[in-house]
Order: sequence, then structure tokens, then C-alpha cells
Amino acid sequence: MRKPVIAGNWKMNKTPSEAAEMIQALKPLVEGAKPTVVLCVPAVCLPAAKKAVRGSRIKLGAQNIHFEASGAYTGEHSAAMLKEAGAEYAIIGHSERRAYFGETDETVNRRAVAALRGGLIPIICVGETRAQREAGYTNALVSYQALIALTGMTADEVKKVIIAYEPVWAIGTGLTASDEEANATIGVIREAVAGVYGKRAANAVRIQYGGSMNPKNVAGLMAQPEIDGGLIGGASLKAEDFAKVVNYAE
Repeated sequence: MRKPVIAGNWKMNKTPSEAAEMIQALKPLVEGAKPTVVLCVPAVCLPAAKKAVRGSRIKLGAQNIHFEASGAYTGEHSAAMLKEAGAEYAIIGHSERRAYFGETDETVNRRAVAALRGGLIPIICVGETRAQREAGYTNALVSYQALIALTGMTADEVKKVIIAYEPVWAIGTGLTASDEEANATIGVIREAVAGVYGKRAANAVRIQYGGSMNPKNVAGLMAQPEIDGGLIGGASLKAEDFAKVVNYAE
């Protein structure tokens, strides 16, 4: 059984004090939640968030990570830095990082390996644009992105990874893949992992859906057998909305 992971991606939102306030409001709302609950906050918010989550089941994550342990990489953060600041997870290769900051499949792989071997759980994002979907490239593209991201990992390491299928055309648009479309594409990713790392690894790796999952559509998406959680954007910025997603089973 794969335990679902509901992770909020705050992107560039909230100051440290706002993060602490939001977490205090969220804690009682998700106290009995069945999924693992993760908040991926801006790096400057991690110390305040670490203090705020004490005594709760909420885990913290970063939104990016560098592939080197240290060095002349202005503006970057290593796995050790993020872990000491309170992170247990790290989002890697989000479409916004790819589109705006030059992230490539190669750097996604290097960051994912660095996160994993630095003691963090990588949440690796893959997904297609609207044009790529309409051209029929979705399955080939997401399989390629996932396998490149996992390059150099052992089957046991792959079992620890989280993959987030985020159709680029659905992020922040209010659009979403149908429950069946999302499930089918995630199934394709799992089959690709099985082809290289074996069925045990593929059956263990958790694959989230991340295209505008919200309180209204979460139950249908989470009812699908291949979907193991969600990477939540806008709906994670308000405690009440995020709690509704986390508590989808109720």
C-alpha cells in the first residue's frame, strides 16, 4: 500500500510571519489526516515554519535544491542547508523552474540525486504543455522526463522518490485533466519506471497529480488507483482550503 502524500507548493508567497500564522491555523485542521502532509515553503520561511510545525504531523519541504554540497553558487541552497533549516522534502524540476530559470532534464536529475543522497525526499515534477498533448506526445514525454530524472539511482532509491505529474497546461489555469486522463498518464509513468527498475520499485514509488487539484476535484482524482496524492498550488495558501484537500476522504 502506498501512503498518499498531499504537498502544498506555496511558490513565492508568504513571509516567515505569515507562514507561521498559516501553519498554526492549519495544524488542528489536519491533526487526524490520513495522508502525509507536506508544506513546501520559500527557503526564508523554513526556520519559522520549522518552529510552527512542532507538535504536529506536518512535514516541510523546499521548492528547489542545488546539486553541489557547497561552492560559488550564489542564491542556491544545498541539501545539508535545507535539511538543517527543517526541510524533509524538496520539489525538483517544477515547470516554472524549467520555463523561467533554465532548468533542464539533466539538472533535474542532478538535483534529485543530490536531494536523495543528502537525506531529503525529492518530489520530481514532470508534465506536458497543451501543444505537446495535442500532438500526442504526452506519454513519451512524461516517461522520458521521469526516467532521465531517476538516472543513476538504484531501485531501492527509486522507491523513496515521489514523482508529480503536473500537466503544464493545467497549472494555475483552473483547468485540470479528467480523473481518468490523470490516472492513465500516471499509469504510463509507473510502467516506464517498471521497465527500467522493476515492478517492485514501480509499485512503491508514489506518483502525485498536480494540475490544479483543489477541494472540488480532489475526491475524484484520489479515487483513482494510480494517483498517490497531490502537489497543490493555489489551494495550499489558505488553511481551510488545504485542509479540505488533505481530508478528501472525509
